[in-house]
This record gives sequence, structure tokens and C-alpha cells, in this order.
Amino acid sequence: MNALLRRLGCHDVQPESVEEKVLWHCILWTYGYYVLGALYVLAPVVGWVLVVRMGRRSGLAEVPAAVWGWVAGMVVMLIALLVAYADFDMGLAALVKSSIGWAKGWALIAIFMVIGCGQVRLEVLARAASLLGIQTLCILPLVIFAWAAGLPGHLYVSPVSLVGGPGPEYFAFELYGISPDNGMPRWRLFAPWAPAIGMVMCVYALLAMNERNLLLRWVGIFGMLASILLSSSRLGLMALPLTAGIAWLLRNLTRPALMFACAPLALLGGIVLQPVLDLYEQAVHGFHGARADSSRVRATLGRIAVQRWQNEAPVWGHGTVERGPHLVEYMPIGSHHTWFGLLFVKGIVGAAALALPMLWTLLALLPQASRSPAGRTALSLLLLMFLYTFAENLEILAYLIWPAMVVIGMALREAAAHGRLPAAEPPPPDSQELVTA
Repeated sequence: MNALLRRLGCHDVQPESVEEKVLWHCILWTYGYYVLGALYVLAPVVGWVLVVRMGRRSGLAEVPAAVWGWVAGMVVMLIALLVAYADFDMGLAALVKSSIGWAKGWALIAIFMVIGCGQVRLEVLARAASLLGIQTLCILPLVIFAWAAGLPGHLYVSPVSLVGGPGPEYFAFELYGISPDNGMPRWRLFAPWAPAIGMVMCVYALLAMNERNLLLRWVGIFGMLASILLSSSRLGLMALPLTAGIAWLLRNLTRPALMFACAPLALLGGIVLQPVLDLYEQAVHGFHGARADSSRVRATLGRIAVQRWQNEAPVWGHGTVERGPHLVEYMPIGSHHTWFGLLFVKGIVGAAALALPMLWTLLALLPQASRSPAGRTALSLLLLMFLYTFAENLEILAYLIWPAMVVIGMALREAAAHGRLPAAEPPPPDSQELVTA
């Protein structure tokens, strides 16, 4: 890969620190690890090893308070798990298994934010993301041909699954899948299901927007957009423009020009409000109607999760997901939605353990988003994470979206450093006179 980049004249960005080299190769070899079925294992191993290494090198001194807030929140998740298992007397074996799951799920969110506070540069992650998009663009014709030629979609489940995990789909090698709603093909690439690749590629597209080489940037982003389209993810198609637009609005909210521009827009909005609301209702109906069965199952799972949370375990939750009834096609209660899942599994304590660090991070990133590319990208990534909390379970996809956590940690470190910088002092009077003279 490095030799090819040199030939293309794109070797100006190279990883230097140990953290950068490890993260660089993790992204570049994503498809290789997917073929081996090792992606689900790779992220926890890399995350824990790097954070322990940072601790030994006293690198944790650079971690800002906002990131420690995430660490505290994820520890509270573990405490909620322990209390819920004790309340429902689930046994030691199940508790150990779920604690290992926490270490491979919620804990990774805080761990990779801590890693982002180390020696990691945004341009290295942006270059790796662009190259992954180019790889995706080269792979898409092959997997489309596999479907067109009638080749089997599901090929095998890797022996790595013996280490344990949420299900075989996390270790399976699949060329394509068939949607049960309409019988049409959907491509999930290296994600466990098709909508998840929409979120993952949105993360990498936001990273690739920081690539300095225009050719690598736009070819890579085109590959990511193509993969989102082939995944048939409704939210994936909306997420990028939505998060980018909201992030831009938040960054420029205090600018006088935007305030003056909003005045006539507010007047116009009052005039066209009703037609806009009608269009919105039509769009929502079309969004849910695109795959009515999927929307019905998600809505029913949410109602069951909230009702059982309120009636059975409002504070600490049930400790684990449970198999749903036939009404929801036996989907686990607590899946398909981060907030409903947290309420059902970890109660109001678990929901607060995610909501409070997320709010703290948003407040810390708002001023930083106008100061640096890392702050701007981190704000978009945080909004993307929040948006997907209503469609996916962040815990179960943490092993794929960890680059977003690294950049958020990086931006929080910059924001903390900016707050510690002393204000510039004016030169002494004699210096001013000398300059004037």
C-alpha cells in the first residue's frame, strides 16, 4: 500500500507514533480482517492494549475532564449491569459473560476517546478513511457481480466465532444479502447487517472530508456513498447531509450574518409552515412505508421495552436483552434502539450514563468546532452518533465506529488545551512606542 501511494505521489501523510501506526493498519486492512472474521475481536484487543500502553507511559495525564466523564459513564454502565444481575439472580457465569461483553462494547467508546487524547493526528485517520473508501469502490463491482451471477451470498462463518460474541453474523463472510421485505439484494460489506454499514460509512465519509488530496478525498467519499446506497439504509442516505447541516448551523449560530439571515426566514417560515408540515408528514410516512414490516417491528420493540422497563425495573434495568415474542419476529427486546435498549437493560441509570457525557461533549465541542478541523469533524460525528441512537444500538457497533471516538477524544483534548492557554498579554508601553516609531 505504501509503495502504491508513493507511485501516486500521495505519500505525504504517513503514520508516525505507535498509536497512529496501529490505527492506520486497522483501517486499511478492514476487509482483510473481515475475511478472517476477526473484526469483532480486533477492536477490543487494540483498544485495551493501546490504553494500557498509554497508562504505562503516563499518557493519561493529557486526558481532559470531558473524556473522563465518558469513562465514568461507561463504568456506571458496568455498575448497573452488576446490580441488575444481582436483582434478578442470573448467576455468576452469565455475569462474567456480560461483563466481557461490556468490555467489548460500551467500554470501547470511552477507551478510544482516551486513545484520541494521545499521539494521533486527524490527517492520518482522514487518509486511511479515504483509502478504505477507494478499496470499497473497487470491491463493490465484485459483490454486485456475485449477486447478478447467482453465486451464494453467505459463504462461511469464521472459526474466530469460537471466542464468543453476540451472534454468528459478526463472524460471517457474506457477499450479499436478500431483504425479507421485498426480496431485493442488500450489501452489508464488513458490517453485521446492512443498515449498520450505512452508519459506519457515514463515519468514514466525515473523516475523509479532511483529506488534503482532492483525488483521494472525493474518490473515497464516492465509494462510501455508493456503499450506503447499496445497503438500502434509509437513515444512512439522510444522515450525512442532516448532520453536516446541523453541525454548520451550530458552528455559525452566534454569527451576526446568520442571525440577520434567520429573520426573513422566520417570517417566511410562518407563511409556509402548514405546507412544510404536510410535506414532513408525507416524508415520514414514506420513510416508514419504504420497509413497513421493519418499521412495525422497531416500533413494537420500543413499546415493549419501555412498558417492561417502567413496570419491572425502572432504576437498574433487567441486565440483559430478552427474546421477544412472535409479534416482533422474536427480535431481542432492547435491540434496534440505543435509548430503549438502555432503559430496558440498564434502567434510568444506564440512560443517564450515556446522556450526560454526550451533553457535556456537545457543550465542549460547540466552541471548538469553529477553531479546528478536528473540532468541526468531532461535532458532526457526535451528532451522527446521537442520530443513530434512535435506529441502532451503539454498544453493539462500537467495534466498527471506534474512529469516531478517536476524533471526538482528539477534539476534546484540543478544547481543553485551548482553555488552558494563557491570554496574550499586550506588549509593554516602550515596545509599542518603538513599533510606532
